[in-house]
Amino acid sequence: MVSLTTLKRLAGEHGTPLFVVDHAELRRNYAMFKKHLPRVQAYYAVKANSNPEIVRTLFKAGASFDVASLPELRTVCENIKNLPAKKRQQWIWDKIIYANPIKANETLAELDHYNPLVTYDNAEEIRKIKKFAPNAGLALRLKVANTGAMVELSSKFGAAPGEAVDLILAADKVGLTVEGLSFHVGSQTTNFENYVQAINLAANIFKEAKERGYKKMNVLDIGGGFPAPYDDSVKPFAELAYTINRELDRLFPKDIQILAEPGRFMVATAGIGVSRIIGKAVRDGKLCYYIDDGVYHTFSGVIFDHCHYHLKAFKKGPTQICSVFGPTCDALDVVSMAEQLPANLALGDLLYSENIGAYSHASSTYFNGFPPAEIVHINR
Repeated sequence: MVSLTTLKRLAGEHGTPLFVVDHAELRRNYAMFKKHLPRVQAYYAVKANSNPEIVRTLFKAGASFDVASLPELRTVCENIKNLPAKKRQQWIWDKIIYANPIKANETLAELDHYNPLVTYDNAEEIRKIKKFAPNAGLALRLKVANTGAMVELSSKFGAAPGEAVDLILAADKVGLTVEGLSFHVGSQTTNFENYVQAINLAANIFKEAKERGYKKMNVLDIGGGFPAPYDDSVKPFAELAYTINRELDRLFPKDIQILAEPGRFMVATAGIGVSRIIGKAVRDGKLCYYIDDGVYHTFSGVIFDHCHYHLKAFKKGPTQICSVFGPTCDALDVVSMAEQLPANLALGDLLYSENIGAYSHASSTYFNGFPPAEIVHINR
């Protein structure tokens, strides 16, 4: 962890709000993933935090990448721009999956230059891919259980299991190659049974596809959802990895390539937010602090990610339940209605929030004219 002394020094040098990225933690998280899931190639989900320096650190560590937009693709490709064209294209095929199942025609047309691997989950997308990106390889996204996930995804994406093989054969019929299957058990999934059910479902669809004459699939993408250790209720990653390894080894031969799309797991614990108290009031008998960061900025995950980021004070003192509000004039800008903080904090005092690296600064806006937090990178 970055020391409090370092955080205070950085706040003094750069001002607040501040978003501190610990690159040593990024490398530790990547190494942990590879250690416990040695058969699985990690495709970092760039949407979790697309900061170019974060992408570069994971690239150097050996990560592949899951992108869901052309700007994300370009951010990743900045790391390989000096490779010869042929090697660059091969790298993209081996190391990038475009994992947004629904793509605009213009996006597909640009992707086609890279011979990409893309996901799909419906018949209309097959027609689009055939017309605008005929050089793409496909991975069929399956609808799977998201029970216990902090953010549910299967209501928006995923082919029903009963139509999966029909969609594989439909793509094959028009001359496209379905390389394999993908699924996503939901973001921040603490119910490990989701993975068990999804892997077993995928194995059954592999089997059905072979029985119906399609034998070209050799990729299984087990998606994301790997939980960050926000609190003690999250079971150790090694326990989840054991469950996944057991099912993969039982159901999929070694010649099947296994991919995953960890995003939150890689970057959540590598981000720390530092903010400053700019206001203090008592309302209806409750102490309220106002800080220079909020839900339109680093704490955006409070709104769309259903995440509660705890705030801590640098100053010690007797604590009480407080409300913490962001700097904008919008009543939606509530960081927390129940945060245990010292009652003796004054204007100008600093607060910090750990484990805030994922789906936070990546969604910052300029609402009300307030700029996002400055990013500071630490390489230890």
